[in-house]
Amino acid sequence: MRHALILMMLAMVGVLSTPVRAERAYSAEEERNRQIVLDFYEQGLNRKDFAAASKYLGTYIQHNPSAEDGPEGFRKFIEFLKAKYPQSRSEITKVLVDGDFVILRVHAIREPGTRGSAIVDIFRLKDGKIEEHWDSVQPIPEQSANTNGMF
Repeated sequence: MRHALILMMLAMVGVLSTPVRAERAYSAEEERNRQIVLDFYEQGLNRKDFAAASKYLGTYIQHNPSAEDGPEGFRKFIEFLKAKYPQSRSEITKVLVDGDFVILRVHAIREPGTRGSAIVDIFRLKDGKIEEHWDSVQPIPEQSANTNGMF
Protein backbone atom coordinates (compact mmCIF):
# COMPACT_ATOMS: atom_id res chain seq x y z
CA MET A 1 0.00 0.00 0.00
CA ARG A 2 2.86 2.42 0.70
CA HIS A 3 3.95 2.17 -2.94
CA ALA A 4 0.48 3.30 -4.04
CA LEU A 5 0.64 6.18 -1.55
CA ILE A 6 3.93 7.40 -3.01
CA LEU A 7 2.58 7.18 -6.57
CA MET A 8 -0.55 9.10 -5.61
CA MET A 9 1.51 11.82 -3.92
CA LEU A 10 3.80 12.16 -6.93
CA ALA A 11 0.80 12.41 -9.25
CA MET A 12 -0.79 15.09 -7.04
CA VAL A 13 2.24 17.36 -7.18
CA GLY A 14 2.71 16.84 -10.91
CA VAL A 15 5.86 14.69 -10.87
CA LEU A 16 4.22 11.89 -12.84
CA SER A 17 3.00 12.63 -16.34
CA THR A 18 0.26 9.99 -16.13
CA PRO A 19 -2.32 10.61 -13.39
CA VAL A 20 -2.69 7.89 -10.77
CA ARG A 21 -6.19 7.38 -9.48
CA ALA A 22 -7.39 5.23 -6.63
CA GLU A 23 -8.74 2.16 -8.40
CA ARG A 24 -10.24 0.62 -5.31
CA ALA A 25 -12.94 1.38 -2.81
CA TYR A 26 -11.78 2.60 0.55
CA SER A 27 -12.02 0.27 3.52
CA ALA A 28 -14.37 1.26 6.36
CA GLU A 29 -11.40 2.55 8.36
CA GLU A 30 -10.06 4.54 5.41
CA GLU A 31 -13.47 6.11 4.82
CA ARG A 32 -13.68 6.98 8.52
CA ASN A 33 -10.21 8.57 8.34
CA ARG A 34 -11.26 10.50 5.23
CA GLN A 35 -14.36 11.87 6.95
CA ILE A 36 -12.40 12.80 10.08
CA VAL A 37 -9.83 14.81 8.13
CA LEU A 38 -12.46 16.53 5.97
CA ASP A 39 -14.48 17.61 9.01
CA PHE A 40 -11.31 18.62 10.89
CA TYR A 41 -10.27 20.78 7.95
CA GLU A 42 -13.68 22.41 7.58
CA GLN A 43 -14.09 23.10 11.30
CA GLY A 44 -10.52 24.21 11.92
CA LEU A 45 -9.25 25.91 8.78
CA ASN A 46 -12.47 27.27 7.27
CA ARG A 47 -14.70 27.93 10.27
CA LYS A 48 -11.73 28.60 12.54
CA ASP A 49 -13.49 26.71 15.33
CA PHE A 50 -10.78 25.10 17.42
CA ALA A 51 -13.24 23.48 19.84
CA ALA A 52 -15.02 21.66 17.00
CA ALA A 53 -11.78 20.62 15.28
CA SER A 54 -9.85 19.64 18.41
CA LYS A 55 -11.96 16.53 19.04
CA TYR A 56 -10.06 14.92 16.15
CA LEU A 57 -6.58 15.68 17.48
CA GLY A 58 -4.35 13.09 19.06
CA THR A 59 -0.71 13.84 19.82
CA TYR A 60 -0.55 16.00 16.67
CA ILE A 61 3.11 15.93 15.78
CA GLN A 62 3.66 18.92 13.51
CA HIS A 63 6.26 18.73 10.73
CA ASN A 64 5.78 22.30 9.49
CA PRO A 65 8.75 24.16 11.04
CA SER A 66 6.65 27.33 11.40
CA ALA A 67 4.02 25.69 13.63
CA GLU A 68 4.15 24.30 17.15
CA ASP A 69 3.42 20.69 18.07
CA GLY A 70 0.27 19.43 19.70
CA PRO A 71 -3.30 20.60 20.00
CA GLU A 72 -2.11 23.82 21.65
CA GLY A 73 0.02 24.59 18.60
CA PHE A 74 -3.00 24.08 16.36
CA ARG A 75 -5.10 26.33 18.62
CA LYS A 76 -2.47 29.07 18.25
CA PHE A 77 -2.56 28.67 14.47
CA ILE A 78 -6.36 29.04 14.45
CA GLU A 79 -6.07 32.19 16.59
CA PHE A 80 -3.47 33.53 14.14
CA LEU A 81 -5.85 32.93 11.21
CA LYS A 82 -8.75 34.59 13.04
CA ALA A 83 -6.67 37.67 13.81
CA LYS A 84 -4.69 38.10 10.60
CA TYR A 85 -6.80 36.38 7.91
CA PRO A 86 -10.41 36.22 9.13
CA GLN A 87 -11.75 35.70 5.59
CA SER A 88 -9.32 32.92 4.66
CA ARG A 89 -10.84 29.91 2.96
CA SER A 90 -9.43 26.57 1.79
CA GLU A 91 -10.99 24.48 -0.96
CA ILE A 92 -10.06 20.82 -0.99
CA THR A 93 -9.64 19.80 -4.63
CA LYS A 94 -8.54 16.18 -4.16
CA VAL A 95 -8.55 13.60 -1.37
CA LEU A 96 -6.45 10.45 -1.37
CA VAL A 97 -6.47 7.84 1.39
CA ASP A 98 -4.05 5.01 2.01
CA GLY A 99 -4.56 3.22 5.31
CA ASP A 100 -3.72 5.63 8.13
CA PHE A 101 -2.74 8.44 5.72
CA VAL A 102 -5.09 11.05 4.28
CA ILE A 103 -3.64 13.38 1.67
CA LEU A 104 -5.35 16.58 0.58
CA ARG A 105 -4.70 18.83 -2.39
CA VAL A 106 -5.89 22.26 -1.33
CA HIS A 107 -6.38 25.70 -2.86
CA ALA A 108 -5.96 28.06 0.09
CA ILE A 109 -6.81 31.73 -0.20
CA ARG A 110 -5.91 33.83 2.82
CA GLU A 111 -7.28 37.10 1.45
CA PRO A 112 -10.16 37.38 -1.03
CA GLY A 113 -9.06 38.51 -4.48
CA THR A 114 -5.61 36.92 -4.24
CA ARG A 115 -4.39 33.80 -6.07
CA GLY A 116 -3.58 31.95 -2.89
CA SER A 117 -1.44 28.86 -2.51
CA ALA A 118 -1.48 25.27 -3.69
CA ILE A 119 -1.02 22.99 -0.68
CA VAL A 120 -0.50 19.29 -0.15
CA ASP A 121 -1.52 18.37 3.40
CA ILE A 122 -0.68 14.91 4.71
CA PHE A 123 -2.28 13.56 7.87
CA ARG A 124 -1.51 10.31 9.71
CA LEU A 125 -4.29 8.99 11.90
CA LYS A 126 -4.35 6.42 14.67
CA ASP A 127 -7.52 5.13 16.31
CA GLY A 128 -9.61 7.91 14.82
CA LYS A 129 -7.29 10.73 15.90
CA ILE A 130 -4.92 12.89 13.86
CA GLU A 131 -1.44 12.06 15.11
CA GLU A 132 0.85 13.76 12.56
CA HIS A 133 0.72 16.50 9.94
CA TRP A 134 3.02 17.45 7.05
CA ASP A 135 2.43 20.11 4.45
CA SER A 136 3.99 21.59 1.36
CA VAL A 137 2.89 25.09 0.34
CA GLN A 138 3.45 26.68 -3.05
CA PRO A 139 2.27 30.20 -3.93
CA ILE A 140 0.23 30.33 -7.14
CA PRO A 141 2.17 32.49 -9.61
CA GLU A 142 0.75 35.12 -11.95
CA GLN A 143 2.03 33.24 -14.99
CA SER A 144 2.76 29.60 -15.68
CA ALA A 145 5.21 28.04 -18.12
CA ASN A 146 2.42 25.55 -19.05
CA THR A 147 -1.36 25.45 -19.31
CA ASN A 148 -1.92 22.49 -16.97
CA GLY A 149 -3.05 24.45 -13.92
CA MET A 150 -2.11 23.61 -10.37
CA PHE A 151 -5.28 21.75 -9.49
